[in-house]
Amino acid sequence: MPRSKTRSVLPVSVEVRPHVISFGSGSCLSVERFVPAEEPVNIVYAGMPFAVMMASPADLEDFAVGFSLTEGVIGQVDDIRSIHIEREERGIKIMMDLSSERLHAHLARKRALAGGTGCGLCGIEDLDALPKARPVSGHAPSLSPEHVLKALAALEVNQPLNEATHAVHAAAWADLGGNVCAVREDVGRHNALDKLIGALLRSSTPPNEGFFIMTSRCSYELVEKVASFGGRTLVTISAPTSLALERARLHDMTLIALARHDTMTVFHGRERLSLPDASS
Repeated sequence: MPRSKTRSVLPVSVEVRPHVISFGSGSCLSVERFVPAEEPVNIVYAGMPFAVMMASPADLEDFAVGFSLTEGVIGQVDDIRSIHIEREERGIKIMMDLSSERLHAHLARKRALAGGTGCGLCGIEDLDALPKARPVSGHAPSLSPEHVLKALAALEVNQPLNEATHAVHAAAWADLGGNVCAVREDVGRHNALDKLIGALLRSSTPPNEGFFIMTSRCSYELVEKVASFGGRTLVTISAPTSLALERARLHDMTLIALARHDTMTVFHGRERLSLPDASS
């Protein structure tokens, strides 16, 4: 695990006092509520800026590691020698030192990335530059629908930032028994997943011993990020895009979407879902 140093604890939500207007009575009431903090995060490798992402200022070490993996800058957590986080006037700077081999490979790449909230494609120059995960190895695990439902229920009560703000996404990792083991939240769904992947890398979690859950639609980038970690199963609350489904098929990733309390839709990998009646 790379050494890290965080200079200060940053707020993840901000208290505000908006006004609620009733359409029926026309009354206007001042209320207290919280909104999620959002900060520009400058990711720097060996003193050279690489990306500016808009993110929630929490679990930034996890974000640094996960983002570095899913962007192809590192291949494993030990490729990062150190992480140093600084609060600056205009945002947050995450400075990372890479191993000499990875730094050389990084310098050979040409990419400028300046994105919005969790944007994973801004700054690329042509379609050939779309990031693609390395081939996924190992067998995709079998999964019980009951365990998916169990994980979904557990995730609902393990999102403290969203409970306070109702404005962030969550990425969760559950074991094959449906027990939620880790959750990360962020204003951007890509950032939340990067943070979670970083946490899993830092704890040496085997990719085939669980599955991912996202409180968002399933986009192409999420499938690629899961594949970068070696994950074989992704569950999302909303529907996938056509490109996400295409990539899930390419990686032979079990893709479950529109996961609700009563139903879930299996877009790929139906044979891995253990049902009482296999013909149903």
